[in-house]
Amino acid sequence: MYNEIDLDKIDLNSEFPTEEPKRQYHFMAKGQKWVREFEYKNNRRPCFFIQTFGCQMNEHDSETIAGMLRTEGFTETENRESADIIVVNTCSIRENADNRFFGQLGSMKKIKEENPEAIIAVCGCMMQQQHITDTIKEKYSWVDIIFGTMNIYKFPELLRNCLENRKKIISIYDAQEKIIEGLPVERKFRHKSFVNIMNGCNNFCTYCIVPYTRGRERSRMPEDIIREIRALADDGVKEVTLLGQNVNSYGNNCNFDCDFSELIYKINEIERIERIRFMTSHPKDLSDRLIRAFADCEKLCRHIHLPVQSGSTDVLRRMNRRYSKEDYLNLIEKIRTAVPNMAITTDIIVGFPGETEEDFEHTLDLAERVRYDSAFTFLYSIRTGTPAAKYEDQVSEEIKHARFDRLVEVINRITAEKNAEYFGKTVKVMVDGKSARNDKGTYAGRTDTFKLVNFNADEDLTGKTVDIKITDAKTFSLFGEIV
Repeated sequence: MYNEIDLDKIDLNSEFPTEEPKRQYHFMAKGQKWVREFEYKNNRRPCFFIQTFGCQMNEHDSETIAGMLRTEGFTETENRESADIIVVNTCSIRENADNRFFGQLGSMKKIKEENPEAIIAVCGCMMQQQHITDTIKEKYSWVDIIFGTMNIYKFPELLRNCLENRKKIISIYDAQEKIIEGLPVERKFRHKSFVNIMNGCNNFCTYCIVPYTRGRERSRMPEDIIREIRALADDGVKEVTLLGQNVNSYGNNCNFDCDFSELIYKINEIERIERIRFMTSHPKDLSDRLIRAFADCEKLCRHIHLPVQSGSTDVLRRMNRRYSKEDYLNLIEKIRTAVPNMAITTDIIVGFPGETEEDFEHTLDLAERVRYDSAFTFLYSIRTGTPAAKYEDQVSEEIKHARFDRLVEVINRITAEKNAEYFGKTVKVMVDGKSARNDKGTYAGRTDTFKLVNFNADEDLTGKTVDIKITDAKTFSLFGEIV
């Protein structure tokens, strides 16, 4: 939709629409006028800087914020100190994310002192928690705009009001009835893109704050998703990653007849799309038909991220995960029967309240039996507002760290063994760009199974799929040469 809208044709003297996203495009048109006036006075375009904490959903939200700002005419900068608009998109899943955010926010006081005209905005999951917004209002007076996860689409309106009135704006929605379609998005990569298929979560795991910060599940209409992906394919995108807190429950309790597996089959038919990925997937909702899709749909990558969180059935029950250790292992067996070469990754929490040594041994046992390609491992941290925060049998930090180290040792050993199986093989790699190793002429990309591969090349192959023969296998990456 946004590609069809010419901001210059919007009559700013007319009454602003109430319907979204038309209302926001009116504010973007006002923003474009402001940007042109700024450029005329300062002989440069105003710049924006976005810092993102957290998951892929947050990354995609930041792409939407960037898209709206670019539509108005702002230029993105990598230098926070020189930005005219600074946006911090927050995450509340882990305690260390909270600490990093407040550390960054404190350092911005100097930026505001040196440039009082700069606008500092904070948004995301942390803003949906009252005690966080109260802290910001009390201790961080230099913050101009505070908004949450459910009204990111209103950022052009919030920004206009702040710039025109120069007053602090706080806008937090407790719920969102529907997902707003047609907003501009500034992708980080030309050849691949996130596609949000749903928002919110209905699971209420006892350790997790997401249902309180993202709200209840809301699924996009399948035709809107298909339309977006076709447009992305027309724009050169080859790989899409479908996003949701629990993609497996897509379409539940909706007025359309399309579940997640059916959506995959529909996307698999879209021309020029070469790869389909998704995350995150809840084990309790993983259907047999979705497993079959991995075998049937040639574009669906042979990789699934299936968070287990614990190998102990007792701990899983206290987490409200609604599956047992054996249920999970049965799912793994089904997956590997359908697709023997499937790469499986996971999330594991160490030190959940009440976790005993026996419980932890079950987690180690499960890791050995599943043989994950990799795992994100976390120390349990208390999230204010969740049921587990009130549990009295909290595990000591000393025990948590000791168990964490033991688990990481097992995971890393298995990951290295799994990667070693690629030695000497030739794999197809979709190139993402220059390698993070910063070696001249070294590029990086991902296999179908999401393995990170570094290789040398004489030309820029970003966005292309190339055959790479693996010549070295490390714990966290592979290295190869072009065939």
